[in-house]
Amino acid sequence: ADVAHELRTPLSNIRGYLEAIRDQVMKPDAATIHSLNEEASLLSRLINELQELSLAEAGELKLVYQAEDVIELASQAVILWQPQLKSKDISLSLDLPDNLQLVSIDWQRVSQVIHNLLENAMAHTGRGGTITVAASKQGSWVEISVSDTGEGIPAQDLPNIFERFYRVDRSRARATGGSGLGLTIVRRLVEAHGGIITVQSELGKGSCFSFTLPIAE
Repeated sequence: ADVAHELRTPLSNIRGYLEAIRDQVMKPDAATIHSLNEEASLLSRLINELQELSLAEAGELKLVYQAEDVIELASQAVILWQPQLKSKDISLSLDLPDNLQLVSIDWQRVSQVIHNLLENAMAHTGRGGTITVAASKQGSWVEISVSDTGEGIPAQDLPNIFERFYRVDRSRARATGGSGLGLTIVRRLVEAHGGIITVQSELGKGSCFSFTLPIAE
């Protein structure tokens, strides 16, 4: 039912555009083609995320573990988001220690976790806000956090924030292209590494997502 609901909206929009073009109500100009492409991109992203989530929940994700430097990983992820952060006038702060032990991870998957958390933070942080990426050693684990000074999450929504298709604000998520699967995939990828992910948030003051990764032996 969830999947049918999520697929129905972009499919209905695409069909509406095509019928309007057929009936000559709309012209197949650049703006219309751009709108069709946006809806098709949303469909493609949703299908890809559904496939990834199904593999994760079935325990069939192929992970390649290696000893990696999480500082380098986080720094590279941040560089990719700099242009978008600058366009929204959001500042980015890094709190990364010089000497942090290597972690045993799949580089691509953990990079995906950080990217999803940064994307989520940016979507819910207004102009002039700040996003902070931090890392620290916690026993036999390294903890990475992505915090923001955005709108925050209502207390009643926090217990469900990692559930598939759960949205705090459905209209906002739809407007920003959110599928409602990003945080669910993040949780599954962290758990596949044996770690845990938590969130702390205060409405109107921001949120902090933290996850742990095992230190390499």
